[in-house]
Amino acid sequence: MSESIQTVLVVGAGTMGHGIAQVSAMAGCDVRLFDVDAAVVEKGLAKVTANLTKGVEKGKVTAEQKDAALGRLAGATDLAAASAGIDLAVEAVPEKLDLKAQVLGTIHDHAPAHAILGSNTSSLSLTALAAATARPERTIGLHFFNPVHIMKLLEIVVADQTSDEVLAACRAYAEKIGKTSIVVNDSPGFATSRLGLVIGLEAMRMLEAGVASAEDIDKAMELGYAHPMGPLKLTDLVGLDVRLAIAEHLHKEVGEQFRPPSILRKMVRAGKLGRKTGQGFYSW
Repeated sequence: MSESIQTVLVVGAGTMGHGIAQVSAMAGCDVRLFDVDAAVVEKGLAKVTANLTKGVEKGKVTAEQKDAALGRLAGATDLAAASAGIDLAVEAVPEKLDLKAQVLGTIHDHAPAHAILGSNTSSLSLTALAAATARPERTIGLHFFNPVHIMKLLEIVVADQTSDEVLAACRAYAEKIGKTSIVVNDSPGFATSRLGLVIGLEAMRMLEAGVASAEDIDKAMELGYAHPMGPLKLTDLVGLDVRLAIAEHLHKEVGEQFRPPSILRKMVRAGKLGRKTGQGFYSW
């Protein structure tokens, strides 16, 4: 079954999508990177090229590996055509259940019967998403981390309907692309979003209360707990709007510990969304 995941479709050529496409192509998969906007597809492909070029410059990737990976990667703007003949699809579209279900539905209509439907959601219910597809037993969560080509974890989220065969295939895929996988049963926020977000929200409350500067709060976690990046800088990288959406969802589903702090709501309203806008808890 592990050998069957050879052709991969990634839906969404943004920050997460192009990274998923890159690691899949580097692992020897034939990859189609889809987006509705051709300019976004080209931008995603350019970012993959830039990442691999930097890897060559640092001696982590050979020129031959770079060329081979790029040769296995193609852009697409026709989702139906891109779904033909695939073994695995991974959607990385915005965190809206209806949108994700619509995307996976289109893929289902045009992909082979054996194709696995994967979602990169970081907080939505996989069981609900699987129920909205025509092949719930072949739907699974594949939650990657940013930047995808560097972060080693792949959180595999099992819906109530996911088959053991699909889980085994996805664990093999994780190993193939050089990731260490953890398996989490479907629950609000899974494991990583709940743990990471609660630290990030508390860091925001500390900043709001004047406990310490953003830099010093981050250094406390980086140097005191060996986190590779502090919670506020990580929030800038993920996007304040993304974290707010997840916090609102978990506040509703889990409890008060996930109530978004006022500083987060104010910054999102002001358009200070982190690195992608040039301003968040830091200036980028």
